[in-house]
Amino acid sequence: MAEPSPEPPTIAIVGAGAAGLMAAISAGRALREGGRDSAARVVLLDGSKTVGVKILVAGGGRCNVTHHAVDEKQYAGSSRHTIRKVLRAFGVADTVAFFGELGVTLKREDTGKLFPTTDKARTVLDALLGEVERLGVELRNPWRVARVERKGHQFLIHRAHADETLRADRLVLCTGGMALPRSGSDGEGYIFARAIGHTITARVFPALVPLIVGPDSMWLTELSGVSCRATIEVRGGTGKTLARFENDLLCTHFGLSGPGPMDASRYLTAARHHDRDAALFINWLGEPFEWIDAGLVGLGPRTPLAYIREYLPERLARALCERAGIDPSTPGSQLTREKRRDLAHLLAATRVDISGDRGFAHAEVTAGGVPLSEINPATMASRACENVWLAGEILDVDGRIGGFNFQWAWASGWLAGQSAGQSVGRCAAGG
Repeated sequence: MAEPSPEPPTIAIVGAGAAGLMAAISAGRALREGGRDSAARVVLLDGSKTVGVKILVAGGGRCNVTHHAVDEKQYAGSSRHTIRKVLRAFGVADTVAFFGELGVTLKREDTGKLFPTTDKARTVLDALLGEVERLGVELRNPWRVARVERKGHQFLIHRAHADETLRADRLVLCTGGMALPRSGSDGEGYIFARAIGHTITARVFPALVPLIVGPDSMWLTELSGVSCRATIEVRGGTGKTLARFENDLLCTHFGLSGPGPMDASRYLTAARHHDRDAALFINWLGEPFEWIDAGLVGLGPRTPLAYIREYLPERLARALCERAGIDPSTPGSQLTREKRRDLAHLLAATRVDISGDRGFAHAEVTAGGVPLSEINPATMASRACENVWLAGEILDVDGRIGGFNFQWAWASGWLAGQSAGQSVGRCAAGG
């Protein structure tokens, strides 16, 4: 193996996704401030030919940069208390200001999501890459890391399929999790983290992922292309509601997609690990059974189809009537009490037979990772290994659809890079 470079980079950042790019910028800026060691360098490594793939595909190619209202309640993971600390240290206002400095103005849509005014994800990525270049950060890609090891007070970073090794005295892991592996997130980061003393949660699984229906709910696949707004609930075997989301739903050829089902997916998977009877329910009208039943009671000569069509697409309205064993054209006054209540129950709580999900290849984020107890939330510094920082999806944090996962990436990446950069100054000063 070739000898490591005699003049190693001071800070090596592994992973050039949202968190890695932000960490590189933050570290680069920190090195320029306060007369820090001018010889220090930041090297950003990424195994993909195209960096920032998740940024480019996010929000249908528009990149949902963040959400106007972000708090820890929108996230799952090992510690909401820690998530809150990180999000408060670099909040939405900081994100908006940061991108504004880079020339990227954001607009708020009715959903609360913030997008670039250009409606192009490329605007966001180009601005980040431009700042990386301006700060003199050395971006190397494709440069796939095969192995990371600690040697004395430094780290050896071995390149895959090449006789090349980088030596760094500071390491920032921003490798992502396992979601969307074509972007480069294939779980290797967990191996690197373990190699330097970290642990990984007992379970790592897809989150924000489309759901596949089983035999009892195949009727939904016949509605492929139909969308509506609905309330999705995950309930335990005892009937207790574990999670509830009101958002858009899309019927597909395999089952359910859209923000509502995808938000619910990780909670259903997590619940089923302990409770095999946990299930997904859809309230199509978002109203309680009593309200829906009262509406059906008062139909008179109007048909159930006419009533439901006021709220849902006709194809779906007809399918729900048929599932309840009702002729959609039957006048409401002719419905038996039993049939009317069957329809009301179906509209208020359709139990969906979920057989699985579409896996990491179609997931937007990973549930699980390095426990938050193993990092310092004020700096994102590792508690397991000195001069290591972690940020982004490698950690046990996953948020809802709507820009929340990007906000976690920006916040944790900023803190990690800033702390790593500032530590160089303290070292140079003998601190």
